[in-house]
Amino acid sequence: MNTDQWTKQFIAGQWREGQSDNYVTDLNPFTQEPLLKIRGATPDDIDMAYKAALAAQGEWKEVNAYERSAMMMKLAEVISRRREEIIDILQLESGSSRVKAETEINFVLAIVKEASSFSVRMHGMILPSLIPGKENRIYKLPVGVVGVIGPFNFPFYLAMRAIAPAIACGNGVVVKPATETPVSGGLIIGSVFEEAGFPKGLISVTVAKSSEIGDAFTEHPIPSVISFTGSTEVGRHIGEVCGRNLKRVALELGGNNAMIVLEDANIEGAAESAAFGKFMHQGQICMAVNRIIVHRKVYDEFLRRFKEKASHIRTGDPREKDTIIGPLINNKQVERIRDLWDKSVAQGAKVLYEGKVEGNVMGPHILYDVRNDMPIAQEEIFGPACGVIPVDSEEEAIRVANDSPYGLSGAVHAGSLEHGVEVAMQIETGMIHVNDQSVNDEPIIAFGGEKASGLGRYGGQWALDEFTTTKWISVQTKQREYAF
Repeated sequence: MNTDQWTKQFIAGQWREGQSDNYVTDLNPFTQEPLLKIRGATPDDIDMAYKAALAAQGEWKEVNAYERSAMMMKLAEVISRRREEIIDILQLESGSSRVKAETEINFVLAIVKEASSFSVRMHGMILPSLIPGKENRIYKLPVGVVGVIGPFNFPFYLAMRAIAPAIACGNGVVVKPATETPVSGGLIIGSVFEEAGFPKGLISVTVAKSSEIGDAFTEHPIPSVISFTGSTEVGRHIGEVCGRNLKRVALELGGNNAMIVLEDANIEGAAESAAFGKFMHQGQICMAVNRIIVHRKVYDEFLRRFKEKASHIRTGDPREKDTIIGPLINNKQVERIRDLWDKSVAQGAKVLYEGKVEGNVMGPHILYDVRNDMPIAQEEIFGPACGVIPVDSEEEAIRVANDSPYGLSGAVHAGSLEHGVEVAMQIETGMIHVNDQSVNDEPIIAFGGEKASGLGRYGGQWALDEFTTTKWISVQTKQREYAF
């Protein structure tokens, strides 16, 4: 990664210094050494970015739909050409393994290609009227400007999941990446849009500490929609700010995802699913398996097989080819998870497997005989630790799974697929997968949660709806007769 390339903001079509007196330091989570420093953006920089996006959007929305579609496909070509560069950035900046980085770029390419069709799918309609001689026309139009706030875990994809659909629908965008991943979550995105030839100012990237800019990004009067991916705590605040300012909001928040293993499940398959769903990207995924709920008849066999899977997962430097679990984003996260672990053990949970902790790298941690009221089961872990909860019946499994304020994703393993679906239908979650694990995302499928896991849906037609608005124009084709 050429660190000198990423020391400026991308605002209003130019690479420029932020106006803050303070810097954002980008750290390598594995070595814990600085990669680069960026002078932070201020509310004035954010204002400049939003105004540039609004000005550019006025022209962009008038561009022929097929031309906008072609531009999105050109963007996909640029990303494909710069694949190795982006992988390098993801490994250095977010601690991504090679497998995770490859997966993330594939997700980005999929959503960009799906979004390329959005400009020709903004369908209107003509409807009849109660009034004689009237024609009702319904138009689907861009919202104007969208503010996108991204997370650190899948920074490239989870920003592009909102950016690509928003741009394709004819909007302008301003991005605020997580300060832990300013390049992979923002600056590289500005760079690929610039290389693909999109209008100057249509997309800007502002790297800023929330402690310095406060609510300036969400309160600004220009954006009509704010898209946020991150913690439920922060999402609640953003939702409150947007509600106060009558802005639409799309929130993809935390999860405490349950995986249910029924008594007739394929236990080997369930253990494989649990290992992938828990330890992919060291568990730093909102959809990751957090609680594994297992019928007592197959409990011991599942524990044996799950422990075996976990013990063979390689941890360490994410740039080494065979590494699966790399570093957590910072040591604060390691300490937080260890605290959940210690408190749960003190309350009676038993240790099945405890991997090594070296720096920010935390090997697999598995507790068993966990109760749903223990810290390891109550909190979103966001790391390579989990609790296994025994239950005596299917009904108890469903009750335990639903006993959480969250409702993002989940999984059910069953011997009968239709029985699995019957159980899945009873779980209070936006997404759930039968005979698989909870980490799934596809570009044409509705992605989002229930309860404290968020509002709105990304993906396919649902993303198109999030970033467009509906306008009714009626046409009176002959003189109307009025009552007075």
